[in-house]
Amino acid sequence: MPLPSFSLAPDQVWQPLPLNEWNESAVRHLLSRLGWTATPAETARTLKEGPVAAMRRYFARLPAFSMPPLVAKIEEEAPELARQVARGDEGEKRQARRIVRERFREGLFELTLHWLQQAAKPENAPAEKWLLFLQDVWVVGAEKVRNPALLYQYQELLRAGALRNYPLLAKALSRSPAMVQYLDLQQNKASAPNENFARELFELFTLGEGNYTENDIKEAARAFTGYRQQLGKFAFQRRQHDSGRKTIFGRTGAFTGDDVIDLVFQQKAAGSFMVREMARFYLTEHPLPDTYANDLGAWWAKQDYNLGKLVVAFFTSRLFYAPEFRANFIKSPIQYYLGLMQDLALTPPPLPRRAIASLRQMGQTPFNPPNVRGWVGGKSWINSATLAARRATANALLSPVPEALLNGDERAALRAAGDIGDFTVRPARFAEWAKLPTAECAHVLVSLALPRRTHDTRLLASVAELIDDSSQRRDFTLRAVLATLLESPDYQLC
Repeated sequence: MPLPSFSLAPDQVWQPLPLNEWNESAVRHLLSRLGWTATPAETARTLKEGPVAAMRRYFARLPAFSMPPLVAKIEEEAPELARQVARGDEGEKRQARRIVRERFREGLFELTLHWLQQAAKPENAPAEKWLLFLQDVWVVGAEKVRNPALLYQYQELLRAGALRNYPLLAKALSRSPAMVQYLDLQQNKASAPNENFARELFELFTLGEGNYTENDIKEAARAFTGYRQQLGKFAFQRRQHDSGRKTIFGRTGAFTGDDVIDLVFQQKAAGSFMVREMARFYLTEHPLPDTYANDLGAWWAKQDYNLGKLVVAFFTSRLFYAPEFRANFIKSPIQYYLGLMQDLALTPPPLPRRAIASLRQMGQTPFNPPNVRGWVGGKSWINSATLAARRATANALLSPVPEALLNGDERAALRAAGDIGDFTVRPARFAEWAKLPTAECAHVLVSLALPRRTHDTRLLASVAELIDDSSQRRDFTLRAVLATLLESPDYQLC
């Protein structure tokens, strides 16, 4: 993959952005990468604050995230659910497993919708996207964990440590019941070490390929023997632990799992790996030059691997705002969906068939990456099927929810939601826009969907012509024009 033409010298890359370059364009770039989109209100507020103050506001703390009721019930009933699966004849066990799978599926829907509704709020977007990033590094997935209570616990561990010391967070995640389940630590015992977790710890979570040996993996696997989860709680089974001496990264000792993580963060690659992962998720498909990643990684190591300090350094750097990274990054399905929610001032509906099904068709659902490598991103998001799903998603949000097509549970969910917010654009908004003069109406629609192009006179003229040339009622025309703008290539980029 050819590298872009990086415009900064190595000694300039991680310097803070000069204040004379802090302008509306820079703020829109920040908000569309840091969160889901750049709403006018957030753009104005962040422009006034300045880059460092904005970072401190967005990352002062991560928002609390309450456990959804059904997930809490699943957690409470975990012992009884386990007993149901274990007792009776084979037919009864099969029936019990089917019931448990259905409960877990419903719980996952509830957890996903609850998170989408929280993440859709503009004030929460940067923190929730940071959590999404961390989950794309330290991957666990619903397909294998199969328990929404464990996935909730896992995200809570991330939420608690997301801005603190990274080695401590890594140790906590290694003991997470979801991780124990996902990477087969449950089967890791002294007599037959399972290497899955140790391999991914080095390759995908902390160091990257080429920074460890096969022997390091084998020895590290021995250090993590005895890690177990029992009914959603971490348990260390000492009798299954290999307490013998191990040699890892050239060091020898009776290392434990926590000791291995301490050794990991003594490696130079630990700092630069995280920098590269941040760049891949937030900035560019292309790998950073080694000197760029190594320089910030070395600085971060001297900050005791404090994640909060890394966030500020990365998102206020000259590199982050360089012209080669502007408006050329393909939005992930989650960003596309939640960006639509913010741009259209909507709330994700409590309807799995609309919210979660749309994300699945676009190629990404929260808590369920395709494999331990997480989501590849970039050009992989776009193909004929996923583009069609994006078009369908945008169009669905511009029309009222078809309540006649909903089942009883969905209608009840809508009633229970009460005044949580608008789930689709109300007809009254189109009616109000239809009263505006044509040129002003065109400007409103372009500002909503493509704010970077509000000074593009040719685009504005084309939109105005579409509005005037239609033989339909103007409010119907505006819906069609807005849908076209939201389906445009420009709207797929941030």
